Amino acid sequence: MKAVCWQSANEVRVESVPDPTILNPRDAIIKITSTAICGSDLHIYGGYIPTVQKGDIIGHEFMGEVVEVGRGVDNLKIGDRVVVPSTIGCGRCSYCQRDLWSLCDNSNPNTYLEEKLYGNITSAIYGYSHLLGGYAGAQAEYIRVPFADVGVVKVPADIPDEKLLFISDAIPTGYMGAEMCDIQPGDTVAVWGCGAVGQFAMISAYMMGAEKVIAIDRFPERLEMARKYAKAEVINYEEVNAGEALKEMTGGRGPDACIDAVGLEAHGVGIEDFYDQTKQKLRLETDRPHVLREMMVACRKGGTLSIMGVYGGFVDKIPLGAAFNKGLTFRMGQMHGQKYMNLLLQLILEGKLDPSFIVTHQLPLEQAPQGYHIFQQKQDNCVKVVLKP
Repeated sequence: MKAVCWQSANEVRVESVPDPTILNPRDAIIKITSTAICGSDLHIYGGYIPTVQKGDIIGHEFMGEVVEVGRGVDNLKIGDRVVVPSTIGCGRCSYCQRDLWSLCDNSNPNTYLEEKLYGNITSAIYGYSHLLGGYAGAQAEYIRVPFADVGVVKVPADIPDEKLLFISDAIPTGYMGAEMCDIQPGDTVAVWGCGAVGQFAMISAYMMGAEKVIAIDRFPERLEMARKYAKAEVINYEEVNAGEALKEMTGGRGPDACIDAVGLEAHGVGIEDFYDQTKQKLRLETDRPHVLREMMVACRKGGTLSIMGVYGGFVDKIPLGAAFNKGLTFRMGQMHGQKYMNLLLQLILEGKLDPSFIVTHQLPLEQAPQGYHIFQQKQDNCVKVVLKP
């Protein structure tokens, strides 16, 4: 089959690789009909995620058709149209049983790597390094889905992929980001990052009762998308100081909750951005924490920081004193997709949510290298790339 394989920083190729096969009774093989390039895939593309090896198949946001099932899978049959969560959960450990799917005890076989770095293990994620399981990713013609008897969601045949694909990852990530804010009626929520996750976090915040949502980004087309589809007020941080603007827009209090939908490649301005960019390039700092710093200072006293942007390692120059003395609550983590997918599917089926607006580019799988380049460089007003095998 054809698959998108990582080669080195800022280089991927479409190569011929062996077809996946059933390895365990709870496996299924999916023929992929749509797969997206996620913002967190850019961290791999740029070479910032450790333990990615040359030739690894990448990608984790996908849907398709069941073409083979293992003998332990009794809820799926050949021909079913399905969406698959990006995090892999066994469904039987104590974490999965508590809907903490991204903390699964059993899906990541490379426990020795994570225990060294994080002190414990988390779930595997498709196509997201050997640290997180080493599973082949979804930017391919076919994929093996382990534990296919739990979490995989069957979807109707008469709805376009673009309306369903993002319940695999982007929508539940944004929804969980808003849910972790414990939004109360009348709250103001600020969201850093107007990519797919940020857009869905804004929409979700309004669903949960926020009175005002403020979007922070530097690309006019993304801010306009946030204004048009997520009904957010917007701040371009290259034009105004985001912290000062947030104070002015909240009567001097600061937002009740702040959501980081950016992660480890955050951009800032001035000397701080130069400092982070330089340290990351020299491998003296793994992640650029500009958004984390800004949220800690901007958030109101007693507020909540919800971190959904991916972080992989170590950061410095964090204003922990501000967070401590203001009594901020931190909530974060990889999304628990299996917890939210059926709820979000129902919202789509009822016409209350149409995520297809986020797709700005559709390309054949063979043009994945071009798709990665325009997405990384934010060319041609690119917000979300969908690949069609």
